[in-house]
Amino acid sequence: MRRVLAIRDARIFLAGWTLSVFGDWAMFIVLGVWAKDLTDSNSAAGLVFFALAAPSLFSPLAGFVVDRLSRRRVMIWTYSAEALVVLLLLFVHDRGDLWLLYAVTVFYGTAGLLAGSARSALMTVICPRELLGEANGMFQTVREGLRLIAPLVGAGIYAATGGGAVAVLDSVSFVAVVTALLFLRTPEPKFEREEHRFLAEVLAGARHILRTPALKQIVFTCGVCLLVVGFSETVIFAVLDQGLHRPTSFFGVLSSLQGAGAIAGGITAARVLRRLGDAKLVGLGMALFALGDLTFVSTSLPLILFGVAVAGAGIAWLIVGFGTAIQLRSPDRLQGRVFSAADAIISTPQTVSIALGAALIAAVDYRVLIVVETIVTLLCGIYLLTRRIEAVATARSPSSPSPLPTPPQPSASPAPDPPATGTTTATAPGRAASGRR
Repeated sequence: MRRVLAIRDARIFLAGWTLSVFGDWAMFIVLGVWAKDLTDSNSAAGLVFFALAAPSLFSPLAGFVVDRLSRRRVMIWTYSAEALVVLLLLFVHDRGDLWLLYAVTVFYGTAGLLAGSARSALMTVICPRELLGEANGMFQTVREGLRLIAPLVGAGIYAATGGGAVAVLDSVSFVAVVTALLFLRTPEPKFEREEHRFLAEVLAGARHILRTPALKQIVFTCGVCLLVVGFSETVIFAVLDQGLHRPTSFFGVLSSLQGAGAIAGGITAARVLRRLGDAKLVGLGMALFALGDLTFVSTSLPLILFGVAVAGAGIAWLIVGFGTAIQLRSPDRLQGRVFSAADAIISTPQTVSIALGAALIAAVDYRVLIVVETIVTLLCGIYLLTRRIEAVATARSPSSPSPLPTPPQPSASPAPDPPATGTTTATAPGRAASGRR
């Protein structure tokens, strides 16, 4: 990680992004709790996370915007808009204002698509290709570390002063990342337009995935895996109640342990990536998640706690390998569209599996769902581990489309002082954990 931190713009962006993600984690938990308190309805609280995830259906459009404009400017405008829009939550006071909470949440999810796609593309400009795996691992480690504390801070502020104060905190965090982006100096490339029809431009990322065998195998295998991973969003509560005979509040312990495992996974991901390549890192991540998830059939608390940590490490490896594969196996001019297309391919089956798991849990023993989830995930991991997928070169290929250089941009003046849904043990790349922000 030292080599990444030696890059000036990487340090500055990481600092601002860290504050932004802290605000995100604090706000995510409060949105659901706030809806629950306003309505005393679990369904109303669940709709918050649906509103957050629903915009993922329009991911390809987000990639189109990111590849047509400066990625840095897209992030600046997106985060600035979020800093203002989130303050509308100050006007939410009773049940009649619930629509406003949902509206802000939908905007939050939409902005996350743009910010996540732009961040992934911008990192390929800030960091050399050989350091992208290390950079992704570092960002994932920071993200999971914040996950251990930010929700507690958000919940504490909400309990003491209400959701409006958390909205102000989140707004300030967006200002922080905008300030960091204004200080970046790395010039961004400009690209000649190769597609001349709107639909062709929007779908260029999906076509690249289909025409790149290694990327197609990685992305679609993740999509198949996530067809069952979403079961855990519902199963975990049955594990707490029927398996461990613990209150729902004990979920916080499991979430913290998953975060600790994910931190370990983020720290080690770059080393494994260099040794084995992106596809095998993703495959190993799936295998670790499957083995950790299998412990949920047990009633042994120590075994389940260990399994949660192992699954967390597996998720981190999967996310880092997946994101790095997109960055290294896509031409610069398509970075945003490939990221967004891949996000749509994996988010859709995960959303379906969450709904399916919620429906099946009432009719099927939760342990059956765990076994199905484990088998499918493990088979997906074995598939990637046994494929002959060539490791991608970290040096830029001479045949790659050459960007048109832009003149260096001067450092901007600082702005005034002060960024992926419900978090469960099943959190995977399709939603907040994709590192959208």
